[in-house]
Amino acid sequence: MKLEQLREFRQLAYECLGNAKDATFELADAVMTTRHVSCLGDASSQSLISA
Repeated sequence: MKLEQLREFRQLAYECLGNAKDATFELADAVMTTRHVSCLGDASSQSLISA
């Protein structure tokens, strides 16, 4: 997949989210880039999610 296609997909996905777009997108990024997440609570303690 080309980088521009990925950027376009991410932007379209972001626009589909509700009021908490930034937090939801950060959570999705953390879950997809962290190997040892067994639940969303674990993801929130990862350094990838800003407080």
